[in-house]
Amino acid sequence: MQRVYGAQNEMCLATQQLSKQLLAYEKQNFALGKGDEEVISTLHYFSKVVDELNVLHTELAKQLADTMVLPIIQFREKDLTEVSTLKDLFGLASNEHDLSMAKYSKLPKKKENEKVKTEVVKEVAAARRKQHLSSLQYYCALNALQYRKRVAMMEPMIGFAHGQINFFKRGAEMFNQSMDSFLSSVADMVQSIQVEQEAEAEKMRVSQQELLSVDESVYTPDFDVSTPQINRNLIQKAGYLNLRNKTGLVTTTWERLYFFTQGGNLMCQPRGAVAGGLIQDLDNCSVMAVDCEDRRYCFQITTPNGKSGIILQAESRKENEEWICAINNISRQIYLTDNPEAVAIKLNQTALQAVTPITSYGKKQESSRPSQNLKNSEMENDKIVPKTTVNVPEPEQLIAPGTPIQFDIVLPATEFLDQNRGGRRVNPFGETEDDTFPEAEDSLLQQMFIVRFLGSMAVNTDSTAEVIYEAMRQVLAARAIHNIFRMTETHLMVTSQTLRLIDPQTQVTRANFELTSVTQFAAHQENKRLVGFVVRMPESTGGESLSTYIFESNSEGEKICYAINLGKEIIEVQKAHALVSEC
Repeated sequence: MQRVYGAQNEMCLATQQLSKQLLAYEKQNFALGKGDEEVISTLHYFSKVVDELNVLHTELAKQLADTMVLPIIQFREKDLTEVSTLKDLFGLASNEHDLSMAKYSKLPKKKENEKVKTEVVKEVAAARRKQHLSSLQYYCALNALQYRKRVAMMEPMIGFAHGQINFFKRGAEMFNQSMDSFLSSVADMVQSIQVEQEAEAEKMRVSQQELLSVDESVYTPDFDVSTPQINRNLIQKAGYLNLRNKTGLVTTTWERLYFFTQGGNLMCQPRGAVAGGLIQDLDNCSVMAVDCEDRRYCFQITTPNGKSGIILQAESRKENEEWICAINNISRQIYLTDNPEAVAIKLNQTALQAVTPITSYGKKQESSRPSQNLKNSEMENDKIVPKTTVNVPEPEQLIAPGTPIQFDIVLPATEFLDQNRGGRRVNPFGETEDDTFPEAEDSLLQQMFIVRFLGSMAVNTDSTAEVIYEAMRQVLAARAIHNIFRMTETHLMVTSQTLRLIDPQTQVTRANFELTSVTQFAAHQENKRLVGFVVRMPESTGGESLSTYIFESNSEGEKICYAINLGKEIIEVQKAHALVSEC
């Protein structure tokens, strides 16, 4: 259009090129373009008109400057420049927010300087408000641009066409009544677009005032730390997290990135990227809260094979616990069900059912069954209830009310043995002596399972597998009530003589149980990954104590029960062989 204005002697060439540009308008890359169909079809028609007027143009510079060149220059210099400026301001506000969040993330969790913390919190709130305001202004300008750009090409072309009709005598021969009606309809369309723009602008102004009138506390991170409203039934989650990256043997850096879940995957989208990339496959993984350096609200995702995955930091306690709950729900592949929200609610309510006392095992007896498949003779030797009709004991008979639950692997019996080893020197590196478990080399059975320790507690009896189900119920309920997500991951080695719990990092044996002391074992019938066993341990007073240990396995609990049962069968065969040899 500037060439038409500045080169009257080349008007024919300029208008010809203008016609081509009108046809190519639909190829312009407006990222948020919408509703351009009428504009494109109208421009196509205008292109034909320009071709017809190509040989007749003798333009008056003043009218062209006022009716054709000026509107498009205003669109380019005013509207587009304004959007570009608002974009830069939003980028500066985002950078300031990132800097303030970096300061807030580095606040120590112990011996905090309240004055420094208050200043940092105020700085974060101010940065967030500034970023929020700049984003709203940028958003409004972008929306307004969608209407303005649709008008920007219409107004110059209307002025161009009217100039031809008014200032050329031969124009009357070319512009008939149909052309007048077409221009009138285009003018009406432009006016309607402007009306829509004004209505949308007013609506956005009202929305902006409503959003900015909220309480200042919503801009404060972790403002509801005392009583956060946590949704434990999430099957998808998105938000900003700090990702820990190792830069050396002992040095690490933290990077704030946008994370979101998609199906069974954890995705990450850096700023400026058009799409997210895969960070971690969440199927069958485990997640737990961890203490990491001097940062709060950290959690770690562990792969199904037991390898440590990524460590992330949330900005608040609420975000931390909701991320843990969401990843835990996704790891169970709930998202593959027909109604994943209902399944998540049901699974999370299962643990909370412990709040209501259970007075009878009638219903549980119908849906539960022992996991052992021993022969009648073996069941008698191992004190397992035979397949006869028995009265199921009450919960109080299985586990005494108020029995404490232990959430970490610390064995009093192991400590007792360590204290009575005589004068033997303790290995300062905590490693088990090479000859401590010689049976591992000669064992007929060796199977390794990746498990996570949920808890252990003393029980009153080992005569029924119901004591294991009751312990599972109480342990899961206690974890849900007290918000305990941290679990100790370990390797469970099943041999023909012992059950060993081995640290996956150091390969140090944390606990060792004689297989003959394991008197009861079972897997949960609904949650196939839950498994437990009862151990009869001697006490220093001469008596015996019963304790049950509950685990969550990466594989089905029935496989662990089968391995334990196979080990017990091997022991019985060895006993029988020894008796025959003596005879």
